[in-house]
Amino acid sequence: MSPGRRLGVLRSHLQAGAPSLPAGEGNRQVSAEQGAGVSTSPCVTAAGGRGEAEGKKSCVFCRIIRGEAPAFKVYEDDVCLCILDSHPLAPGHSLIIPKCHFPSLEATPPPVVAAMCSKVPFLSNAIMKATQCDSFNLVVNNGAAAGQVIFHTHFHIIPRRSGDKLWPAESFRRCSIEPKETSGLVSCIKEQLYPSPEGGKTEPSSLRKES
Repeated sequence: MSPGRRLGVLRSHLQAGAPSLPAGEGNRQVSAEQGAGVSTSPCVTAAGGRGEAEGKKSCVFCRIIRGEAPAFKVYEDDVCLCILDSHPLAPGHSLIIPKCHFPSLEATPPPVVAAMCSKVPFLSNAIMKATQCDSFNLVVNNGAAAGQVIFHTHFHIIPRRSGDKLWPAESFRRCSIEPKETSGLVSCIKEQLYPSPEGGKTEPSSLRKES
C-alpha cells in the first residue's frame, strides 16, 4: 500500500469491523442505547437494506464497551470512551468512541457528536502533556473510501511534534503496542486528567487497564 493510501486510511487496526448498518437502523437504536449507556447492538451487515444480523458478530468497539475485549482506557463517561489505539501512528494516539453504536458520523445524533467533541480539548491537553507534545491532529475516517475500517463512529487524536514528518514521506509502518510501556503512558494521561491536591495519583473506579 502506498504512503498516500496509508495516510487516507489511518486505520486503528484494533480489528477489522463488520460492514455498516443503514443510517436509519442506527437511528432507530438511539433512544434504547442512550438509556442503557452502552450499546447492546452488534455491527451487522445490511441484508436487503434492513440491517439483519449475520452470525451475531459484534464490532470490536462494541465488545470493548461491553468489557468483552481488551483495551487501554484513559477516559470514560456516560456517553463516550477514550482508549489508546493498539497500533498507534504516534505514542499517545487515542480514539474517542461513543458508547452507543452508530456506523458513521452522519448516522450519529448531534448530541452524541457534541458530547464527543466537547471532550477533545480536555483529552487532547492531557495527551499532549503526557507525551510532551505541543500539537495534535484530530482525524475522522468516515466511510470506506475515507479509510474507515471499523464501522463504529470514532475520532482519532494523534499527538504531533515539530519535524516528526508523520505525513509527507514516511513508511507509515506501525508497530504493535507494548503493554509494559503502555501502562505507564495510560497512568501518565490519567494523572493529567485527574490530578490530586496532594500530587498523588487519582483514578476513578470506572477506569482500568484491561489485558
